[in-house]
Amino acid sequence: MIEAGSLWELIEGRAAATPHALFAVDEADRELDFAGYRAAALRVAAALQARGIGPDSVVTWVLPTHVEAMVLAAALSRLGAIQNPVLPIYREREVGFVTRQTDARLLVVPPFWRGFDYPAMARQLGSERGDLDVLVVDGELPEADPAGLASPPSPATGACAPVRWLFYTSGTTADPKGARHTDASLLASAGGMARALELVPEDRHGLVFPFTHVGGIGWLAAGLMAGCAQVPVAVFDPATAIPRLARHGVTLAGAGTAFHQAYLAAQRADPARPVLPRVRAFPGGGAPKPPALHADLKRELGGVGIVSGYGLTECPIIAMNGVGDPDEKLAHTEGRPRPAGAEIRVVRPDGARAPAGVEGELWVRGPQLCQGYVDDSLDADAFDAEGFFRTGDLGVLDADGYVVITGRLKDVIIRKGENISAREVEDLLYTHPAVADVAVIGLPDPALGERCCAVVALAPGAALSFEEMASHLREGELMIQKIPEQLERVSEVPRNAAGKVLKQALRERFAGR
Repeated sequence: MIEAGSLWELIEGRAAATPHALFAVDEADRELDFAGYRAAALRVAAALQARGIGPDSVVTWVLPTHVEAMVLAAALSRLGAIQNPVLPIYREREVGFVTRQTDARLLVVPPFWRGFDYPAMARQLGSERGDLDVLVVDGELPEADPAGLASPPSPATGACAPVRWLFYTSGTTADPKGARHTDASLLASAGGMARALELVPEDRHGLVFPFTHVGGIGWLAAGLMAGCAQVPVAVFDPATAIPRLARHGVTLAGAGTAFHQAYLAAQRADPARPVLPRVRAFPGGGAPKPPALHADLKRELGGVGIVSGYGLTECPIIAMNGVGDPDEKLAHTEGRPRPAGAEIRVVRPDGARAPAGVEGELWVRGPQLCQGYVDDSLDADAFDAEGFFRTGDLGVLDADGYVVITGRLKDVIIRKGENISAREVEDLLYTHPAVADVAVIGLPDPALGERCCAVVALAPGAALSFEEMASHLREGELMIQKIPEQLERVSEVPRNAAGKVLKQALRERFAGR
């Protein structure tokens, strides 16, 4: 493991330590080693410097999960720019908002991709701003001779560490919220994850979720620390992506429930042949995991099963399981706080700290916590006087210090004044053999306040009636009051690019039924 004070220092250290080891392999099967990664970043940094980008310039970039995005991140780190990676699902309203709020100097976008004209959006925003430069990356990044590059900024840690990253997240406010991160906060998160997964140079990680997510940068850093390689996938189509991951010997198959379900479905469609023959673990996070899924993956695909973590854009990977943890912990928890200095408190509604096993809101603090929001007026409600971040997530800490996520403060269905945990019902429904995926939501009801609705995607060829669903939940000893009053069947449960269920879309779709 290589320690560093900044992302660029980490890139330099890895290129010096194992220059010819594989860094990444792209979708055309072209390989880039760590020395080549550093060299490419320097050439791109020189071209960006010629465009006026330097220390503290804000650069918003919206790119798919390609090697070019990783090179861009390294180049901007070399220049000491402030990076604002944006998920490709954002459109003109959101991208316009973040570029205005951050006062971005440069907006980097892909060409027309997945049915959307990113250049047209970028040029429109650029014309409205006047001072917003636009760079369209159509296959290759601009390059120049790095001989004239200014010296890289000196890394700094602790209170002196400069903010180098702005990650936006949807929340309870109408506009996205920008979390201000340092290199140090992201490297702390990455180091904890790398040690939990016991990463080694021989590992190959399937980077199947958006690289512009805070977790994408975390995986970049973790791979650099350990010297292992990335296999980026821009569009996760199981029919093509899983064979590619297998061909490149992926040992770590992420990145959450939706992806893990796809691996399991592929294996069940071809049970005689291992679809991921070298896999040793299934890293997870970003969305709840049904406990049964861990056992299914371990039994049918091999490895240790799901090794999941818990975190937020504001505080990535504050807890994570380890590959050596027992199945009971891997299946039912999100691990222990990591790295050193990470803390999780469980706080009851009255403000008192909850004892082990008692549910409350999770408050977190640690070296990976952001420095507040771009809009600092949001900070007072988000942080307490001791610097703990109020997550809005409900959970418990068990007797061993492992965290169990039980729901969201706003994901509790209140039926006739009684709280129903959507997560509890989802986990039990997932154990029904006909259910491939599930989301439980609350819908407005004049008599009940809210009624409980189960939205399920069925396994191929399966059927599920309302009575069969209710019977299964009763057999699972679920309280009668918690059994959903409504069952909706869908072809798939909608999720965003990071794997989180789009519950608001489901509420809007089914509220009138």
